[in-house]
Amino acid sequence: MRERTVLVNSMSKTWSVTGWRVGWVLAPAAISDAIRKVHDFLTVGAPAPLQQAGAVALSLPESYYRDLAATYQARRGLLLGGLARAGFPYHPPQGAYYVLCDISAMGFDDDVAFVRRLIRDIGVAGVPGSSFFADPARGSRFVRFCFCKKEETIAEACRRLERAQAKL
Repeated sequence: MRERTVLVNSMSKTWSVTGWRVGWVLAPAAISDAIRKVHDFLTVGAPAPLQQAGAVALSLPESYYRDLAATYQARRGLLLGGLARAGFPYHPPQGAYYVLCDISAMGFDDDVAFVRRLIRDIGVAGVPGSSFFADPARGSRFVRFCFCKKEETIAEACRRLERAQAKL
């Protein structure tokens, strides 16, 4: 499949620079020519200092990736444990640092209203699941939380969610 495979990647999550929008595409020449033309018309290029930082990041030792994976695994466990104790059914993530929780049993038909209330009354932010579906109604029973935060932040969010049962 090499002649028809396109790999798209970015610095965003692996190196914790989500706002940089620095990435790359690997593709056969015939396909990458068209991709480069589109890219040139849309963005021209990422700022040179960000590209240089990306080049340095790509040369990090293997230990960086092992440590990163262990850190995220620990943070995932911390969040999943807190969500379970707070009564949020979830789908365990297998590759991202996001967790989708099912809020349908919590008495809310509207994920946006649920997230607003969570922020206002509990002090914990989530993202409405409807924003991730082509048909927003299909995602209206989900809320997304992330664990790419400091452990202290995750632990505090979990404490708040656990105390929130009566308020929701």
